[in-house]
Amino acid sequence: MITIFRRGSLLLGVLALTLMAQAQQQFKLPSVDLALTYSTDRAKIVSTDCGCFWLQGGSVDASAALFRGLGVAANLTGETRSNISPGVDLSKLAFMVGPRYSLSTSRWTRRLPKLRIGTGIFGEALFGSAYGFDSAFWTTSGPKGSANALSMQFGGGLNIGLRRGFGLRAIELDYVRTSFPNLASNTQNDLRIAFGVTYHVGER
Repeated sequence: MITIFRRGSLLLGVLALTLMAQAQQQFKLPSVDLALTYSTDRAKIVSTDCGCFWLQGGSVDASAALFRGLGVAANLTGETRSNISPGVDLSKLAFMVGPRYSLSTSRWTRRLPKLRIGTGIFGEALFGSAYGFDSAFWTTSGPKGSANALSMQFGGGLNIGLRRGFGLRAIELDYVRTSFPNLASNTQNDLRIAFGVTYHVGER
C-alpha cells in the first residue's frame, strides 16, 4: 500500500511539474517599459490672451503590454515655473493611468543584421488628477495657494532601443487638459514635450 502511495505521489509530482512548465510557456510575463524623462509644458495664464509660459520638470512612467501591443500605462509628472507674473509661481504634480498601444518595428528589422536597433512607437490616453501648489488659483471666494484638478493626457512618442534593455525616449508629444480654477473657463489646454531614457523588460 505504501509503495502504491509513493508511486502515485511521484506520478502526481511529475504531472504537476509538466503542467507548470506548459503554463509558463503559455502564460509569459508581460513586456514592461520604464522611462525617466525631462518634460516641459507650454501653458498660459488665461484662455483668451496667450500669456504663455513653459513649465519645466520631469516624469516617470511605466507600461505593460498585455495583448498584441495593447496595454496599460501610468505616468507621474512634476513641473514648476517661477515668476509667471510678478510674485506668482506655479508647481504642479500629476498622476494619470490609462490604455497605451505600442507598435514595435523589431518584426520588420529582425532579418536585417545591420539594423539591430529596435524602435517602437506608442499612443496613449491617460486620466487622473493634478495638484497645483505654491501659486495663486483664483476662485469666487478669492485666491488659494493650492488646488486639485482633473487631468487628461492624449499623445504618444517614439522609443529607440539600444542594448541590454536600455534605450531612448527620442520624443513624446502630448495634449494635456486640466481643470484648475482661474475665474474664466477653469480649464487649461497645454502642450507637453518630453524625452529621456528607457528600460525594457521582456520580448519586443
